[in-house]
Amino acid sequence: MAARAAQEQGKFWEYHDLLYENQGPQNSGTFSDERLIGFAREAGLDAEQFEESFRGGEYEDVVEKVFREAQDAGIQGTPTFFINGRILVGAQPLETFEQVIEEELRRAESA
Repeated sequence: MAARAAQEQGKFWEYHDLLYENQGPQNSGTFSDERLIGFAREAGLDAEQFEESFRGGEYEDVVEKVFREAQDAGIQGTPTFFINGRILVGAQPLETFEQVIEEELRRAESA
């Protein structure tokens, strides 16, 4: 929801980058509401507008919908990639993507 609020001000990627640069252990408070608002200020967002959008709940439905769709598709974490219906989970080397793409191309050509 915070990323959507940042997107509203045209600063999605700036905000995104700050979140990734400041990751902490799970449940450590790194992404508390107060910290997320602080990251918005750091990204150059209008903090008052950001907080209103973030706390206002206007993005709850769409975020919940996308979350459910991801779960229904079998996604349990990030990153997850789909290549012609095949799932690759986790950070993978380029060679893994190349191999799966080549396999899928061969399979498509022989069908």
